[in-house]
Amino acid sequence: MNPFVKMIMIISLITGTLMAITSSHWILAWIGLEINTFAILPLMNQKYYPRTIEATTKYFIIQTAAATMLLFSTILNAWLTGEWEIQQTSHPLILMLVTIALMLKMGLAPLHAWFPEVMQGLKFSTGLILSTLQKLAPFSLLLQLTVGMPILMSIFGLLSILIGGWGGMNQTQTRKILSYSSIAHFGWMLLIIQYMPSLAFTAFMIYVIMTSTMFMMFWFNQSTTMNTLLTSWPKTPALLIIMPLILMSLGGLPPLTGFIPKWFILSELVKHNLVILSTTAALVSLMSFSFYLRMSYAMAHTSSPNFTFMTLPWHIETTYPLLPLAICIGLSIYILPLASMILAMTPY
Repeated sequence: MNPFVKMIMIISLITGTLMAITSSHWILAWIGLEINTFAILPLMNQKYYPRTIEATTKYFIIQTAAATMLLFSTILNAWLTGEWEIQQTSHPLILMLVTIALMLKMGLAPLHAWFPEVMQGLKFSTGLILSTLQKLAPFSLLLQLTVGMPILMSIFGLLSILIGGWGGMNQTQTRKILSYSSIAHFGWMLLIIQYMPSLAFTAFMIYVIMTSTMFMMFWFNQSTTMNTLLTSWPKTPALLIIMPLILMSLGGLPPLTGFIPKWFILSELVKHNLVILSTTAALVSLMSFSFYLRMSYAMAHTSSPNFTFMTLPWHIETTYPLLPLAICIGLSIYILPLASMILAMTPY
């Protein structure tokens, strides 16, 4: 892709996200989401492979359907209440339609089927954008809905945790595993978003840090399948030690960073007398931890059946920037002592 065109697409992507985040008017938020969607399509389809074209087409159709549902529900809200403000959305039917449309845009259960398939057809760099930046705008709109539907959010949250863990257990493609991991993490955010939005935003930021780290490490190591993880030692010996720690952090193992959101979310749910909900979420999340543990075991305790020392170089010559990777690795492992300060600094 032409660097000038690529720069325009990236600027449009950031502009659309900022427009959707900062607007309190449904039409402006919808325009921001549309700019966001159309800006990423050329980035997804940089190379004309059949799998990439299929993923781009699926993404366009799903996002168009979600945007149409969102526009319809907001017009219906303006017709009933005479208000276009996001925080004035109070009708139960309209709230349900808006929530479903935003969840469809983010690829959360039970509207998740498109997300792993689209992720599988993309490069790691585009998949990173799709898993982090593209979910920021719809998630911020969910945070602005003051009149909540806690029962609906709890059901969708538990479904996302369950399907995110269950779907990732039988996968061998790393991009699909990361997509199911994303679904499970957003399930935790949905559980707490109606009771403590600041904690949901904190969980989202920690999710962005950890997911960015794993995407950059897989991108650096060119690990697209579980079998290629077995060759991590001859290719990148340093990452062989760090990758299992990041995977355990994604699984929420203390004292790593990923333990922060689950710890705070479970504590807050117990404060609201939702002991059964918190216990169920904690038990269901063990399925997600199982495939993180399987990936860690595949890297650290097994070796490739091929003669990897003869067919692969000891080190990969790469031009990828290492400073963002080093910063994300440090944040994904050592940020637990700053948990209380992070929660206090959240803007909601």
